[in-house]
Amino acid sequence: MAVSAEKNRKIRHVAIIMDGNGRWATKRNLEKLEGHKAGEKAVRRVVDLAEEFGVEYLTLYAFSTENWRRSPKEVMGLMNLLGDSIERNLDELHEKGIRIRLMGRVERIPSHTRRKLDHAVAVTAANTKGNLIIALNYGGRAEIADAAAKIAELAVAGKIKPSSITEDSFSQYLYAPDIPDPDLLIRTSGEYRLSNFLLWQLSYSELHFTDTLWPDFGREDFQKAIESFYNRDRRFGGRKC
Repeated sequence: MAVSAEKNRKIRHVAIIMDGNGRWATKRNLEKLEGHKAGEKAVRRVVDLAEEFGVEYLTLYAFSTENWRRSPKEVMGLMNLLGDSIERNLDELHEKGIRIRLMGRVERIPSHTRRKLDHAVAVTAANTKGNLIIALNYGGRAEIADAAAKIAELAVAGKIKPSSITEDSFSQYLYAPDIPDPDLLIRTSGEYRLSNFLLWQLSYSELHFTDTLWPDFGREDFQKAIESFYNRDRRFGGRKC
């Protein structure tokens, strides 16, 4: 690996907005679902690359709260593909020691897909060599609203004082409070927006955008993103004298 990290600047967590499956398929006169199938291969590549580059946490934006607006055929195809993909790759991920986790309002996911996902989560729960977090029926605003609702319920019950809420304590009510905030966000396909992804957690993350469509994303693209992180001066709002 050509990248050399400075002391205390190791990338622990990479989050990715996997964009461009549909456009990849359209360019080839294929149905959208074929683009998603090609995107699955990119997921496998990136899971391997994250392990190789020493990334402890990899969060993938698989399905947003807004994606339900797509055609029922595409949504159902995505759900079936997700469940089948997890089932196909579970043994390999488990052997590598990767823990699978879900993030989002997953209770709305169709039961046949949810069963496969829950099984994968249970099987890999004790793994410690890496973490694959799947953001599923996820929205950043929804996550913040859900956290606020939990805090309000506790306040009404007299279990917490509103005046005691801080940024740190608020974050404990998010979907995965034990996971560190992403060091780096990657978005593919040439779009330059967050699309309601990890709005709380990305406050001080480095952002990397690439024109590469997700199914074509590979080693060179991933390494460029990692290099871009190490070439930046992260001050977190401060300034060196």
